[in-house]
Amino acid sequence: MNELTAVRSLMTLPVVTLGGDAVAHVKDTVFDTAAGRIASFTLTGRTLLSGPVPRDLPWPAVHCLGRHAVMVRDEGALCDLPLSAARRDALRGRLLGAQVLTDDGDLVGTVLDVLVEGGTSGRLVAFRLAAHRELVPGSRHRRHQVYVPRGEAVSVSGRRLVIPAQATTYVSDDLPAFVARAGVHHGRGRGADR
Repeated sequence: MNELTAVRSLMTLPVVTLGGDAVAHVKDTVFDTAAGRIASFTLTGRTLLSGPVPRDLPWPAVHCLGRHAVMVRDEGALCDLPLSAARRDALRGRLLGAQVLTDDGDLVGTVLDVLVEGGTSGRLVAFRLAAHRELVPGSRHRRHQVYVPRGEAVSVSGRRLVIPAQATTYVSDDLPAFVARAGVHHGRGRGADR
């Protein structure tokens, strides 16, 4: 069973070879929203103060995504690319801060974080939202933090994310309750080791 990992917790994780050498740190996560998974990581140097490097780490080169490090077989897993391409890809695949709309046209909130499966999957599972009050009946707060499953289809255009309207029926502000409900929704019965 793969543990759910919040994307914000990946920022600054070391990228470590199976030989134990730290070769970079994660700067940002780039998503392939059509495939519903991590596409790559943009990187900073070996120390956190090094700044961006003109290399990225494509998901197929990741050996395993763990709680404390992103593991790669060796330093050859990092790909050289122009820094402008890394920045462009990072902006194109950015989900944090995006407005969330249903395919029915209802604005439901803003993405605060993204939950992905760790291990070797990298599958995008859910979003943590600053939800509008209408999404959380009975809430006295103008905005409320909730989890909503990715759903079967998702699209991103500019700074907007579109999710299926049916996904909002699985909203929960409690992660274990969400995992139980979303597991049924995805037909997998999977949970998170939290």
